[in-house]
Amino acid sequence: MSLTHAPCPLRSVLIANRGEIACRVLRTARRLGLRTIAVYSDADANARHVREADEAVRLGPAPARESYLDIDKVVAAAKRSGADAIHPGYGFLSENAEFVAACEAAGIIFVGPPASAIAAMGDKASAKARMANAGVPLVPGYHGEAQDDALLREEAGKIGYPVLLKASAGGGGKGMRVVASDREFQAALDGCRRESRAAFGDERMLIEKYLTQPRHVEVQVFCDSQGDGVYLFERDCSVQRRHQKVLEEAPAPNLPPALRKEMGEAAVRAAQEIGYVGAGTVEFLLDAAAESVSNTETSEAAHFYFMEMNTRLQVEHPITEMITGEDLVEWQLSVAAGLPLPKAQDELTLTGHAIEARLYAEDPDNDFLPATGTLERFGLDLNAGGLAPDRVRLDSGVEAGDDVSMHYDPMLAKLIVHGEDRGQALAEMDRALAALDVSGVTTNRRFLQRLVTHPDFIAARLDTRFIEHHHDDLFASEPVTDADIACAALVALDQLEQAGDEHSPWNRRDGWRLNAPQHVRLAFAEAEGAPPIPVTATRSGSQSTWQLSVNRDGKESNDYEGKLQRLDGDAVAITLDGHRRRLLTRTDSAPEGETIILTAAGFESRLIWRRSDRVDHLSHEVEAKLSAPMHGTVVALLVEPGQPVEKGTPLVVVEAMKMEHTLSAPAAGAVEAFHFKVGDAVAQGDELLAFASAEAIADTSGEN
Repeated sequence: MSLTHAPCPLRSVLIANRGEIACRVLRTARRLGLRTIAVYSDADANARHVREADEAVRLGPAPARESYLDIDKVVAAAKRSGADAIHPGYGFLSENAEFVAACEAAGIIFVGPPASAIAAMGDKASAKARMANAGVPLVPGYHGEAQDDALLREEAGKIGYPVLLKASAGGGGKGMRVVASDREFQAALDGCRRESRAAFGDERMLIEKYLTQPRHVEVQVFCDSQGDGVYLFERDCSVQRRHQKVLEEAPAPNLPPALRKEMGEAAVRAAQEIGYVGAGTVEFLLDAAAESVSNTETSEAAHFYFMEMNTRLQVEHPITEMITGEDLVEWQLSVAAGLPLPKAQDELTLTGHAIEARLYAEDPDNDFLPATGTLERFGLDLNAGGLAPDRVRLDSGVEAGDDVSMHYDPMLAKLIVHGEDRGQALAEMDRALAALDVSGVTTNRRFLQRLVTHPDFIAARLDTRFIEHHHDDLFASEPVTDADIACAALVALDQLEQAGDEHSPWNRRDGWRLNAPQHVRLAFAEAEGAPPIPVTATRSGSQSTWQLSVNRDGKESNDYEGKLQRLDGDAVAITLDGHRRRLLTRTDSAPEGETIILTAAGFESRLIWRRSDRVDHLSHEVEAKLSAPMHGTVVALLVEPGQPVEKGTPLVVVEAMKMEHTLSAPAAGAVEAFHFKVGDAVAQGDELLAFASAEAIADTSGEN
């Protein structure tokens, strides 16, 4: 085996993807001197990956099936541009054996495994059988070909509830449900099949025993065409929502060296069993019993089970790059060109600890519903955050001014940090999240901050239900103190001062007055529609210090002495009663004025500044309970008009960004009419149906 990095013999590569991963592959390809070709749909005509590539080829309309998932169009784009190879990224066609075969038939190198390996692992049921042959431990379950509803229900009963229903051809949390009892089985099966059919064109299911407190630990493997394979250690991906990862870290905390080696070798066996070539990830469930040996040198009491293999580069590959110092995309391109692995197993080293946080355009406080809009601001201010450039990395596919549409996955970026140990990495992530400046679209940034500062996450007490277990802590409303309001007032006063006409003494806010101190009255609200909280600010002469009086709910006011000093970028130093704090300040537009956002490590405060010069007479309407929660497509109408239903009965299913959202009856009653049919596109806020409560129906009947 060659033990040095040989030059990549490829000359050009087409990236058959979009967003963050397309930009990530472009970065390495350019460094290697390759000509880069992007592809795009109409929705992405001006996307960042299109702007950064040497060339770009249009595929078709916005829907993925008419663009990024159209094999013929992607292969034709590669031939038209003269690409030597196609890198599929992740998602879309990255694990499609038919696509690999089409590339081979066109004489184009596919940067990934052969079609046979993808087919072997793409069918989850047959993959389980292959893994059993390779001596890789499996979770008890049903992986058979027979798919009759009654048979699947019977098998679930044999395994014992709770069970996990999974799409046989799936991945990424699509077509997956936890079923707690026999009574819930059929509805869950129907929902899984709909999602699987929409995402993969295949509705076959497999069933597994659902472990109540497992950790999700995956191993990065790499194989070449010469038959050699290595593992580049493991990642813990236990913190998930809807079976999709939110935080990942490498190496997995509290994993003994012996168990690390055992899992790594099992992963390589799994890959070599199917003749694998390229980058792949073997995912395991690690039983809580492993925690009992976390401080020992053996793994006798630990139990890990094969879950699935992702036959592509993973979203979370950067944390492996951080701890190994290797560029996995460069490895992919070299191996695809026929070169041997750059390093042998004994040459790979693990240094420090890395954590990745996925930034999604979604609202965690509204059941993680996807969000759309235009990014007004987007970036990471390293200087303002006091961050070390060599320890922080932001992989993104968007920039300020870009539109976030309903057509694709809601992930905007990945924030990756590295530390000498886990404690340092956690502190670095907390600071980096505070310094991440994103506005215009609702994101999970603050939710990520709550996760990485939660005591149980810091203590590495992890399992795949971490968010569910700590729901009350993670979703608790954060109280706004009078001191927070005083800080926001100083930011508002600074903005007024910056906006004033410096040439007019009457507009000056530096304290100049004709024989009188300066008084400024401000008003803030904790949320839209909330009562205003008045603040009176006073200062004399040219002093930089304000006397602030906060009067909440008409009670006795809290008084502060405060001043603000501008630092680098969006950073300011705010001093209240002698207590100085470094904060990052941002301002977003709001219907009632402007939202002033103050952030620091482990802290965020949001207050609406109700500017008297911008607030108009506003009406606040209560959002209809049965309106579309986001842009999407109606995929199922679950009752008939006029059919009596109980409170909580599922009525309609809307799909967006490959995930289903079910709207249920708000009370006992009946649907009077559906305003949309299956297949119709709906916009956020569209009224989906007319609903009458049982009481209203009874009143109407009485009138007749």
